[in-house]
Amino acid sequence: MNYLDIFIFVMEIIGTIAFASSGAMLAIQKEMDLFGVGVLGVTTSVGGGMIRDLILGVIPPLMFQKPVYTITAITTSLLLFFIIYVKRTIKNDKITAAYNKIMLIFDTVGLGIFTVTGINTAKNAGYDQTFLLIFVGVITGVGGGLLRDIMAQEKPYILTKHIYACASVLGAAVCVCLDPVMDDLAAMAAGVCVVILVRVFATHYRWNLPKIKHGGDDPAAAQSNRSEQ
Repeated sequence: MNYLDIFIFVMEIIGTIAFASSGAMLAIQKEMDLFGVGVLGVTTSVGGGMIRDLILGVIPPLMFQKPVYTITAITTSLLLFFIIYVKRTIKNDKITAAYNKIMLIFDTVGLGIFTVTGINTAKNAGYDQTFLLIFVGVITGVGGGLLRDIMAQEKPYILTKHIYACASVLGAAVCVCLDPVMDDLAAMAAGVCVVILVRVFATHYRWNLPKIKHGGDDPAAAQSNRSEQ
């Protein structure tokens, strides 16, 4: 195993822990039981990679070929459950505020890491089409979170908040475009940095894509309705 393989493995473990924590914390917030916390943690951390492998024709998916990622996700999820279970402070206002900040960090780090490692997996499988690489990187980054939100009956975060999926797209594009002129490690690091920077700025400045608001939620629409009356 060379230095690049070691670096990628470490990044994947960090991403697995980050996303498993995100899924487990949402499950705890939703008052799921121990099994539910474990399932949501695993789904969040390896779900995107499973979708990626099915697209690339990697059968069985790597989560089954290399169970270290699934085991890491389960361990992380159960550890968080027991920490919160012992503390019993999840409903405290300060803990809730800390929870939101921690989830932002977990989601951001996991998104950046899985976006670029998804691209690397596709390249190792022999694919070099730019669109495919970017698509696979994005689906690896956001797929687990999408499954997490669906299972928790939440409106998918990637469709509503703070340039989430777009950050993954930008990071994937940077990684793919820099790959021909830089070594793999530098290109992947650049992609991760772009994802993290975009997410941090989007959250801090509350950047969101335009959306159409309905009825009373839209001041302009409400004013128009009053004028017509």
